Amino acid sequence: MSITEALPLYQSLADELRDAMRDGRLPAGARLPSVREAASSRSLSINTVLAAYRQLEAAGLVEARPQSGYFVRSRLPSPPPAPAGHLPEEGRPADGAVLSRIATVLAAQTRPDTIDLSLACPKGGDFYPGERLARIVADLSRRRPALLTDYSLPPGSALLREQICLHAAALGMNLSPDAILITNGCMEALQLALRAVTRPGDTVGLESPTYFNLIPLIDRLGLKTIELPTHPDTGLSLDALELLLSEGRLQAVVAMPNVHNPLGTGMPLAAKRRLAALAAQYRVPVIEDALYAELQFATPLQPTAKAFDRDGWIIVCASYTKTLAPGFRIGWMEGGRFGRALAELKFCSSVAQPALLAEAVGRFLENGGYAQHLRRLRRVYAGQIERLRGLIDASFPRGTLATQPSGGFLLWVELPEGCNTNALFDAALPLGIGITPGKLYAPSGRYSRHLRLSGCYPFTERHVQALGTLGALASAQLTEG
Repeated sequence: MSITEALPLYQSLADELRDAMRDGRLPAGARLPSVREAASSRSLSINTVLAAYRQLEAAGLVEARPQSGYFVRSRLPSPPPAPAGHLPEEGRPADGAVLSRIATVLAAQTRPDTIDLSLACPKGGDFYPGERLARIVADLSRRRPALLTDYSLPPGSALLREQICLHAAALGMNLSPDAILITNGCMEALQLALRAVTRPGDTVGLESPTYFNLIPLIDRLGLKTIELPTHPDTGLSLDALELLLSEGRLQAVVAMPNVHNPLGTGMPLAAKRRLAALAAQYRVPVIEDALYAELQFATPLQPTAKAFDRDGWIIVCASYTKTLAPGFRIGWMEGGRFGRALAELKFCSSVAQPALLAEAVGRFLENGGYAQHLRRLRRVYAGQIERLRGLIDASFPRGTLATQPSGGFLLWVELPEGCNTNALFDAALPLGIGITPGKLYAPSGRYSRHLRLSGCYPFTERHVQALGTLGALASAQLTEG
């Protein structure tokens, strides 16, 4: 009798699947056959298949997703625990080289011949309910033609504001429709919030790394920044934040506690509660970017920091550009004690939102399609992220690290010593490959070995080859060094 024949049936199946993962027949992100399918096709009992799958799960090779099945996990390591963070001595404007590089990268993103592996704009019908929204828009245009001619003055569509509050409850927020302000995407909401709570010369606390488009926005508003050390496991350093607040060195804070851009991870529940308490204690507004909060993989969803706000010091900003329709540019915010000032600024800034599009989003939310769409989208992105991590593990140099996102479609990659992602951008662009280097994600430009990668596009052969080429270019940097 051979060793294989002597093994228990569940062990033989586990070993077979392990070999398939090792040689690439079951890549990261791939779904294992359902327990019933595997049992039927192999003439095994359900308990035998479950025992094999659970052994692989215990070994960290697969993960079970509720109502979805078992999926292959990547072996790419995550960043280590954060070292003690160092704070700049005083607030300062963004580095000019960072602003220049941001402009260069944004220009490259408009090139039609370039595959942008970092772009946070989902592409294709797999990610948006375009046909359903189109039918709603057509029906509203026919039944309510006045929506094409009416101004939707602040605060915006009543139906949409009501629906926003109903869906915000899933994130722990108890909001009133009267306090909701409809905006031109999340970016306008962030801009309005900064304008409402700061004056030129003020200092803003920013997570480090942070969403790169905040850096030129803050610069144009004449503001200074202090970087707050931020780690995938714990979020921004609240000890550092409290020290700065106690010294009166910050006039506002911008944070992304749920599904952070670029890290893809979230703050622990207790940390969000403490963040809200610090805002109230020191009477310093926190601007919470909740753009990706509804794309958390695990359910029930973890609450926002706004859910713990009792005194109106947190301004929450979000939009439907990443979940429903980027072209609609429908965002929203709840401004707490700053609500009136925000509404006045909105009117001065862009007057109104397109009534037809806002009403269409409200109708979609009202009809119950949004919750079902989000459930499917979370499953899709969870698989996309694991596939992306697997491709990085297979193509990038040894020693590469990447975050393990808790939602969305972005992850933060750290290359080994000797790599430089500004140089990687310059080498990849002539080959038709775009990325956003890590230096863009901090006003000081401190992340020279990092980059953001995105999984919000179909993994076609062309995209897989582009990731492989990018990994080869990074490896070549180590050889040349």
